[in-house]
Amino acid sequence: MSIKNIRKEVMLTLEKRMQHFMDTYLIPAEKIWQPTDFLPNSQKDSFITEVEEIRELSKELHDDFWVVLVGDTITEEALPTYESWLLDLDGVCQDPDNSWAKWVRTWTAEENRHGDVLNKYLYLSGRVNMREVEISTQHLIADGFDIGTSTDPYKNFVYTSFQELATYVSHNNVAKIARKKGHKALAKMSKIIAGDEMRHHQAYAHFVKEIFKIDGSEMMLAFQHMMKHKIVMPAMHLRESFGEKGSLFDDFSTVAQRLGVYTGFDYVDILKKLTETWEIDKITNLTPEAEKARDYLMKLPDRMYRITERIKVPDTQFQFKWMLPA
Repeated sequence: MSIKNIRKEVMLTLEKRMQHFMDTYLIPAEKIWQPTDFLPNSQKDSFITEVEEIRELSKELHDDFWVVLVGDTITEEALPTYESWLLDLDGVCQDPDNSWAKWVRTWTAEENRHGDVLNKYLYLSGRVNMREVEISTQHLIADGFDIGTSTDPYKNFVYTSFQELATYVSHNNVAKIARKKGHKALAKMSKIIAGDEMRHHQAYAHFVKEIFKIDGSEMMLAFQHMMKHKIVMPAMHLRESFGEKGSLFDDFSTVAQRLGVYTGFDYVDILKKLTETWEIDKITNLTPEAEKARDYLMKLPDRMYRITERIKVPDTQFQFKWMLPA
């Protein structure tokens, strides 16, 4: 049987437990929080007062903070790209009754709330040029991305395990900064978004752990492949109006590192956490090639940490159109 067909068989095996996974890691719409829970209620007389309070508090937060929040929001808003990518995996089909497709759609529906609430909050804050933000969002969705996984579910689940944890780190650090500045509502909102990301990370990490039990060598090689080629960030093609594809990502990444929202050290810490979560040091019956892959992965965090220590984050001040007057 070909490697591709084996992957489909493994996906079919996991699919039989999909209802359990959904019950464990996803929450029904009626029970989970909704964006309205964190925003001023436009039906109440206090609406204008609450909006004015948000605008006043928002003045206390530095432009760098808003740049990072805008970048996080746009990344969350690019969900159509992520959903279409995952629906194309080997072992997933568009049949509405297919359990994997149902997982992807339900996960997407949960994630959709993040961009929704952040977008509305940015609009109410009065601190950013929303038209420029909207243009960047439209470009990011239109430009798509290639995360180097093709339709391989093993590689894709390594990516989602990593990326969900990365978004947890980012939103959690935004929450800490907002709380220190007295922006309690934004802190609470970012914290609960981070909680969703952690729950989703645990789901995808669970999928990988199960695959390691069934097809350990191929899963190990997929993990090595993803880390050797590095995890590409979803906002890799970020740009402003009239900008070239990807022209804004490096500047945005620099600001995020400078602010301490997401750094090279976070990347290394996530890699280390994944190797520990999947207990790759304890996996047996690997092929010689997979053993070499494991050795590579076990040594990688320390090597990357040493490299990251030598990297200097520039203090360059960038001019983002997101922050310019409308």
